[in-house]
Amino acid sequence: MEQPRVLFDYHGELPECPTWDADRQTLYWTDILRQEIHHYQPHSGKHGVMHFAEEVGCFALRKRGGLIVAMRSAIWLTDGEGRLTQKVCDNPNNPQLARFNDGGTDGQGRFYAGTYWGPRDYNGALLCRVDADLKTTVLQSDILGANGLAFSPDGRWMYTSDTPNHVIYRTPLDAHGQPGQRQIWKTFPRGNGRPDGAAIDAEGCYWSALFDGWRIARFSPQGEVLAEIRLPVRCPTMVCFGGSDMKTLFITTTRENMSAEEINAHPLSGAIFSLRVTVPGIQKLKFNEN
Repeated sequence: MEQPRVLFDYHGELPECPTWDADRQTLYWTDILRQEIHHYQPHSGKHGVMHFAEEVGCFALRKRGGLIVAMRSAIWLTDGEGRLTQKVCDNPNNPQLARFNDGGTDGQGRFYAGTYWGPRDYNGALLCRVDADLKTTVLQSDILGANGLAFSPDGRWMYTSDTPNHVIYRTPLDAHGQPGQRQIWKTFPRGNGRPDGAAIDAEGCYWSALFDGWRIARFSPQGEVLAEIRLPVRCPTMVCFGGSDMKTLFITTTRENMSAEEINAHPLSGAIFSLRVTVPGIQKLKFNEN
């Protein structure tokens, strides 16, 4: 397998939620702390930035054009330039204590967004879902930092991780995508990386960015480690598939809370990497509102 390469000359503070737009052959991502959504077209090198008034924890492309963005205080629809056009719902957590974090869409184009409980004094974060009619439902609680959202190719399972608690969950879904009882799928020992953002490939294997672990990993549907790829940075944050054949894995990383000495020692912290893989990934659907 090839080694990860730097995508282009860019360093963010907390890049997250990489999302591939197959129509435009363009990668989108948010820099949560800088309150920005970026887009970059690899074949042309065109790079653009949308600015927001609050942190954007996650987002999805909309089938109608524009984005659905989970900001600190609320979820909004935007136009193609990132201008807010319609409020969907308020943050179901107290936005003073919890901002939105990881999210994405399922196989029916519904939008999921989880929160991160800032005080870290108990598992106060939530996972919610926005349906096609813009109705929002809280699906899960007892989370400290919602992350790792991905769906199995057959639509039977939803994967999520709780990064501060070092655990990946798996939740069965019925024929309509309604969740059953959440199960612990995999736990991680302290001190060797914890599961952050994720994506699923066509063989149903789960790729996870192991935050504070200097690597990403590919797990079989049974949880077996199939591959680990080292990175020159300590904290990858999320992965997504893209490219014309969906065999390019994009990896976001962060330099949040790093000292100047660490950044000088590892200057690629906050960069975005790309990695060619042999098994294509599952395309994220666009949010499909009525």
